[in-house]
Amino acid sequence: MLANLAAALFTHKSIKTTEMRAKRLRPVAERLITFAKKGDLHNRRRALGIIGDKTVIHELFTVIAPQVENRNGGYTRITKLGFRKGDNASMVQMELVLEPVTPKKKSPKAAAKAEPKAAAEEPAVEEAPASEVVTEDVAVEAPVEEAAADETADKK
Repeated sequence: MLANLAAALFTHKSIKTTEMRAKRLRPVAERLITFAKKGDLHNRRRALGIIGDKTVIHELFTVIAPQVENRNGGYTRITKLGFRKGDNASMVQMELVLEPVTPKKKSPKAAAKAEPKAAAEEPAVEEAPASEVVTEDVAVEAPVEEAAADETADKK
């Protein structure tokens, strides 16, 4: 059933189904799209083993995969439509997200918050030489402890 739903999704780019079927279909469809993005023969055969229709696999690998090449997951969208007459099942519209990915722009508030963080990092650089001085003091103490250990070994 999931293979047929996935084939319909890749053929029509959008399907109307129940909410539970869509939730079960989402990981299968996303995995198949990931196979298509890799695009090698092994992944083509893995996808063909799941769907079994060569025309759908061809469309998945040649049409859909290049459109979602820059997207790192989240290839499907589920939109609730309401309830079906008769059995009152929750219906949804499941569609492929083929829009190009747009990077998020920083708001003026986020840019203002980033500047104090950069200023806070600068004093940390100044503190680093002070910690180096502390390590030198520790290094001086280590031979004294070794000498004390040698004296106790000699007494035995």
